[in-house]
Amino acid sequence: MPVAISIENLVHRYNDAEQVAVNDISLEIKEGEIFGLLGPNGAGKTTTISILSGFLKPTQGKISIHGFDVMEQSDESKKVIGVVPQEISLYPTLTAKENLDFFGSMYGISKNELNEKINHYLNLFGLENTGNKRVEQFSGGMKRRLNLIASLLHDPKILILDEPTASVDVQSRNLIIEFLRELNKKGTTILYTSHYLEEAETLCTEIAIIDDGKIIIQGSPKQIIGSQPGFDNLESIFLKLTGKKLRD
Repeated sequence: MPVAISIENLVHRYNDAEQVAVNDISLEIKEGEIFGLLGPNGAGKTTTISILSGFLKPTQGKISIHGFDVMEQSDESKKVIGVVPQEISLYPTLTAKENLDFFGSMYGISKNELNEKINHYLNLFGLENTGNKRVEQFSGGMKRRLNLIASLLHDPKILILDEPTASVDVQSRNLIIEFLRELNKKGTTILYTSHYLEEAETLCTEIAIIDDGKIIIQGSPKQIIGSQPGFDNLESIFLKLTGKKLRD
């Protein structure tokens, strides 16, 4: 299958940091995959995603997205990705529709098409009666769903999600996961981070576990579980490989 994302020898060190946040990572994500980048707090997941999304420049390395060099062709690469950050990236004093109007207009979507997409996604995510409410009045789950909608308006070929189901109720999490499965069936490549290991085990087609900025194991969930005798689920393997020490 064609490669959607290629990462070669990626390194990132924050200013004055003693250790690198990302330490010589190389991997390929094929088109049509749901790829889980998993690891404890501080392992380098969000840094990697921030570099892929064009929000952070790497110390060294090369990244291409659908053949576009992220550093040299950032405008082109950003057009083919949708990014759902870990932190809610919405304007709290604007309504849901005002937020989506703003984000959709950044991609040059026509007014009529944008209105159709906004109404479609608000209905799909159970927000059809809250479009004119300010986001500051939303629950955590509603904000997560709206945050996801904002990344979908330009029909990205690749969706990058950092903890998309963090701190939401079971119903919202189920809706988001089922939507991601259906979106992937239609051809969208998904790169996803999560601390919910059972969720990742059932959702992802390929997983890489990262710790201390390095990939320590990679494969399909079945391959990873099969490679560790005596372990029968991803969470137990994750704890074996990354340890039980708290990461705050």
